[in-house]
Amino acid sequence: MASFGYLMSILVLCIIIGCGHAQLQLNFYAKSCPKAEKIIKDFVQQQVPKAPNTAAQILRMHFHDCFVRGCDGSVLLNFTSSTGNQTEKQANPNLTLRGFSFIDAVKRLIEAECPGVVSCADIVALVARDAVVTTGGPFWNVPTGRRDGTISNVSEANADIPAPTSNFTRLQQSFAKKGLDLKDLVLLSGPSAHTIGVSHCSSFTERLYNFTGVLGTQDPSLDSEYADNLKARKCKSINDNTTIVEMDPGSFKTFDLSYFKLLLKRRGLFQSDAALTKRSTTKTFIEQLVDGSLKEFYAEFGKAMEKMGKVEVKTGSAGEIRKHCAFVNS
Repeated sequence: MASFGYLMSILVLCIIIGCGHAQLQLNFYAKSCPKAEKIIKDFVQQQVPKAPNTAAQILRMHFHDCFVRGCDGSVLLNFTSSTGNQTEKQANPNLTLRGFSFIDAVKRLIEAECPGVVSCADIVALVARDAVVTTGGPFWNVPTGRRDGTISNVSEANADIPAPTSNFTRLQQSFAKKGLDLKDLVLLSGPSAHTIGVSHCSSFTERLYNFTGVLGTQDPSLDSEYADNLKARKCKSINDNTTIVEMDPGSFKTFDLSYFKLLLKRRGLFQSDAALTKRSTTKTFIEQLVDGSLKEFYAEFGKAMEKMGKVEVKTGSAGEIRKHCAFVNS
């Protein structure tokens, strides 16, 4: 009876925190679609060099997907009149997401090989990894077996995805809610697209022109020389919604430690970037990363990505395997 009670306790705990990720496994499709991962890898290796920004785009998409209802491909769903609600794509943090057509192209290739077998959620996770590797970044294991969610809600995305204006407390809460710690916060909130990405001025011009709500005020935590340069050469007006700025100037196409070095110089574009240096725990970890080797950073980042990729996943009979990533099956 004691063993039965123990098993029941474990079952209850799994219901509360979610144990679905235990069912993910490497080479999940080895029998059902043995060529799937190679098809994805080959396509990524052919296409990403033609459009290097793709790696940052899909990496960011993967991050945003996992933070809302877990890594279930819900960020890919389009609004339809039948659902009657706006999807995650319409949420403020997702309006600048790119790469959906890339995922659709991969899905078509996979469907031609193995119809109805490989989930869109797994495709996003695999493409994110393969695209980063193709740009010279780190490799990490991607256990598969995720299934696609059927619910996508704009309000949940607005609530759950950390905004560029987030302070440290908000970031910590957002990550803790997904079972991610402060180490994961540093490794994921920056390198997940920031080290190889770009941003529109509109995501951070408040720091340059209207920080206290009074026009003309500037965020004192932003390096003044860097801020002046941004205002003179890039974001020349608070109303600039089109200009794009490298998030890791001079190194935005390279997956390296430059982003963290800039943070320590107070040159992170977002308030959420600057927030990482506001607490001794996270700042110390950033300093350790900067003082360490690229190999060590890659290893740490890979572990964090694998951990994030298991957040609240749907496996077994949960969800579905979508035929088209943008729509639930009819």
